[in-house]
Amino acid sequence: MKAIVDCNSFYAACERLFKPALHGKPVVVLSNNDGCVVSRTDEAKKLGIQMSGAYFMFKDQIEKHGVAVFSSNYHLYGDLSRRVMDTLRILAPSVEVYSVDESFLDLTGIDENKLYDYALFVKHTTELWTGIPVSVGVAPTKVLSKLANRLAKKDKQGTRGVVILQTPEQQREAMMQTQVEDIWGVGRANGKKLRLFNINTAWDLRNLNEGWVRKNLGGVVGVRMWRELHGEACIEMKDPLLEKKMIASTRMFGRAVYTLTELKEAVATYISRAAEKLRRQHSVAHEIQVFVVHAQRVPDKVYSPQTHYAFTRLQVGTALTPVLIKQALPLVEALFCEGNKYLKAGVILSHITPEAAIQTNLFESTGNINDRKLMDVVDNINFGIRSDLLKYGSSGTRRDWKMRQELRSKRFTTKWDELMEVR
Repeated sequence: MKAIVDCNSFYAACERLFKPALHGKPVVVLSNNDGCVVSRTDEAKKLGIQMSGAYFMFKDQIEKHGVAVFSSNYHLYGDLSRRVMDTLRILAPSVEVYSVDESFLDLTGIDENKLYDYALFVKHTTELWTGIPVSVGVAPTKVLSKLANRLAKKDKQGTRGVVILQTPEQQREAMMQTQVEDIWGVGRANGKKLRLFNINTAWDLRNLNEGWVRKNLGGVVGVRMWRELHGEACIEMKDPLLEKKMIASTRMFGRAVYTLTELKEAVATYISRAAEKLRRQHSVAHEIQVFVVHAQRVPDKVYSPQTHYAFTRLQVGTALTPVLIKQALPLVEALFCEGNKYLKAGVILSHITPEAAIQTNLFESTGNINDRKLMDVVDNINFGIRSDLLKYGSSGTRRDWKMRQELRSKRFTTKWDELMEVR
């Protein structure tokens, strides 16, 4: 049997954890630059505040009903996510972290007569140790466990946050209650397509023949999902990806950027972050890609944002921040066009190999041991205080182009000067 543990309204739950007065009250969390709603509590849902809806569309409604609003606080959410996942690793023999707020558990070896008690134990222990409310869905396959979890979240009181789909009858009832686009792996686009064939629920999809599914739902991927609806486990538990094959760092600007200097500062900042991740997994990159997103300023005409890329290949792989910045900034100069309104920029480090397997070059220096030690010191200081206190001058000092987070709460678990005070 497989289980999935999903945090309820995760970002909003993290905000509530340190503000007990918000329990039972509507809370929403906004996306980058405070643009859209990305997390909302059940109370906010009842007010009609829609997921991914623009903040300005609901602002009057939010103020009228006293909804608590927060900017995304990724330091806090990342740390609390780690605590939830570490708790699950203690409680279950095998854990696959699926996203920041979801994990699959392999329940092989758990007595089938005690599945409900075990799932309830996992739920209560996770909530007790971390303070984050979760729902648990259990079934023979991953796809069915996602269905179970969805039902558990829809009726938290009636199910106590736990749904087990153990028998064919339980699975049939759950599939009949699940709209086709809500199946894990279907989505809106395929859901619209399936409804044209009068396939409206998971049960309808399950009763199709394999040949039709293979032809109309992406071949092997669709067949795998269809078999999982039949209770045949086809999507196995995955080992955690310890080493990334590509590392990206990108953000929308807090305001439009028009100058080359600011664009260079942003790219240098993103290179620094990506290089830190690269060193953390003891790897080096052989290729740098820089991209910028802009909207042209043309009177009386509206243009959608356009993205432009440039890349360079390094003779010798490196994880040294100054070397990567030096290689990236000429790419920014090549992409920059005077008069453009820049909305976003980013960097991608690719062709990543282990640090211990650098292929040297007679004509290129790989840097001496002191360079690597300096990077370790910078990383340790910045990681220890969860801030880029030490940074390169090319990344700027003011950085007023940074992402807006005007409503961000304190980083209660990762910043010494923002710890919760008890009086």
